[in-house]
Amino acid sequence: MTEQKAKSSKTSSEEAKKQKELTEIKIKLKSYDSRLLDQSVKKIFEIVKETGSKFCGPIPLPTKKEVFTIIRSPHVDKASREQFERRTHKRLIIIKNLKNETIQKLKRFVIPSGVELRIYL
Repeated sequence: MTEQKAKSSKTSSEEAKKQKELTEIKIKLKSYDSRLLDQSVKKIFEIVKETGSKFCGPIPLPTKKEVFTIIRSPHVDKASREQFERRTHKRLIIIKNLKNETIQKLKRFVIPSGVELRIYL
């Protein structure tokens, strides 16, 4: 009898976790161009508002800055160098109370080139 109760409590907690996972989705966007990234976030918010789901964000994540140093001349004057930098901007969107309609519209959403989109369940 106690084994059945233990099994039923385990299955109910597992089901609750699955339901929680299905009701919340995290979308992480990355881009080198912050304006393009913000446009994509606005389009996602329009989709979420249309379907009636709730959302949090956009949460700005730390910008990754990469600096590259290159010698200007291939032969002479090593002291003369040039520096380039590349910044990767990131945003996080959390969608709660997920509906099937929201998922379908997000699947059909066309991501502009230059924006990376990852979905975490």
